[in-house]
Amino acid sequence: MTCASHYPSHISDSISAMPGWITSARAETLEDAAFLSGAALSHLHDVMGRAVVPCALMRDRLALRASEVRMTQSGRPERAGELRDAVLLLRPGDLPGPAGEVYLAWRRAVDRPLSPSSLHRALPDIGMDRIARSLNTGQGAPMSRAAVVLEAVLAESPRAESPALILADAVLARALGWDHLLPLLATGLSRADLRRRGGDLCLACHRAAMSAAGDAVRLAAELTRRAAYLRAVAPRLRAKGAEEAVQMFLTREAVAPAALPLSDRAARRLCDRLIDLGAIRELTGRDTFRLYGV
Repeated sequence: MTCASHYPSHISDSISAMPGWITSARAETLEDAAFLSGAALSHLHDVMGRAVVPCALMRDRLALRASEVRMTQSGRPERAGELRDAVLLLRPGDLPGPAGEVYLAWRRAVDRPLSPSSLHRALPDIGMDRIARSLNTGQGAPMSRAAVVLEAVLAESPRAESPALILADAVLARALGWDHLLPLLATGLSRADLRRRGGDLCLACHRAAMSAAGDAVRLAAELTRRAAYLRAVAPRLRAKGAEEAVQMFLTREAVAPAALPLSDRAARRLCDRLIDLGAIRELTGRDTFRLYGV
């Protein structure tokens, strides 16, 4: 098996880390936090604009991370493995359960370009007009707009934390000129932060964005390296449908063999081959109902 050290390091090396003067700084005041989060988001913006970064895969991974954070903060036991199972192993007619619903909402939110209709698909209980008003919230800096929407949704529905965070991250992404939502506030804000209001909430959002942007840059470097290796070994695959299967691995956080465009036996053989090449990993540790990802 090819170990991670054999991945093309020059690809991820070209993804520069978040500058130390950002990551080591302490944002004590709103002014300091706004400056530092702006610098962190600007660096992340540059990273996400690089053609080598598998942005769809990264968004899907962050959607899982956002769902895990929500489970932890709401006192539920589900983590990555259970969330994947709740969504990816669904059979026709099955219901995903509360945790699966949260994960589905985040996956749908990041999947398509930002628009009221795409967000309504993720948040069917929120009217499209309400979503459109949130996306077009007022004037001011991006983080201020996101904090205003987050506070407004939680004031109306204090238990609607996932919808509020999805809308807040969508507003932030739109204000930054991004085509897709990237879960940042959802992964960086604590449960206590969600109870803050006004300037205190805005300060918490700036700090959350600083932390989450640094994590996202590190994730981008890791996934870029892994994706580059998968692309490099793809020509060795001979199975019909292998090219489409590789593309699925490059855009989805986890894939069930049954979802691949091959017969069951061919799909399992392809996954085994990619594991032998060190290009993907088996994510469950099980002998059956396995899931695979880059």
